[in-house]
Amino acid sequence: MNLKRRILPKKPFQYKVHHEDADAIQEITRNLVKLLPNSRPIVIVCIGTDRSTGDSLGPLVGTKLKAKHSAYYEVYGTLEDPVHAVNLEEKLDQIKKEHINPFIIGIDACLGKLSSVGMVSLGEGPVKPGAAVKKQLPPVGEIHMTGIVNVSGFMEYFVLQNTRLNLVMKMADLIAEGIYLSSLRKSFQKRPPESTITKDIAELH
Repeated sequence: MNLKRRILPKKPFQYKVHHEDADAIQEITRNLVKLLPNSRPIVIVCIGTDRSTGDSLGPLVGTKLKAKHSAYYEVYGTLEDPVHAVNLEEKLDQIKKEHINPFIIGIDACLGKLSSVGMVSLGEGPVKPGAAVKKQLPPVGEIHMTGIVNVSGFMEYFVLQNTRLNLVMKMADLIAEGIYLSSLRKSFQKRPPESTITKDIAELH
């Protein structure tokens, strides 16, 4: 009898939080820090278009991240220069040319159950843009962050176009702030210990 244990594949990490939860920003920051690498360039691809309220989550996040002027990550996809179905493959090719072994975070809006509207999801694996409206587009990212902006199941284009901007703005604020705070934490973790800094200063005198 073979008594060897069957090795089960590791289940990808997945975390969800409602954007109105009191500790949402702390939880997103804490979990995102766990997923970010220490030595690879971070590229954030914010997918969507400002021509549809629900689909503007990605470009809004990208615009807010750009405004923070962090050197820790590079952002693709803003209100001014969106990444969408028409130019997605072109932008991914551009990223491959401009960055060596980048760690990509894919950000996009999605549709879901009524009870899940307002939830922000963070997890391992790529985001699959266009899935809500039955489009075949390349998956994006080694990890993903998505916001459920409205209900799926019927007339998805119409639903996205008639999503409340207030909801999308609040979710974009949460995602952008979580990414920014996690980047600050990772940058701080990479600093040398205080004793090393003190020693380096002493050697200068």
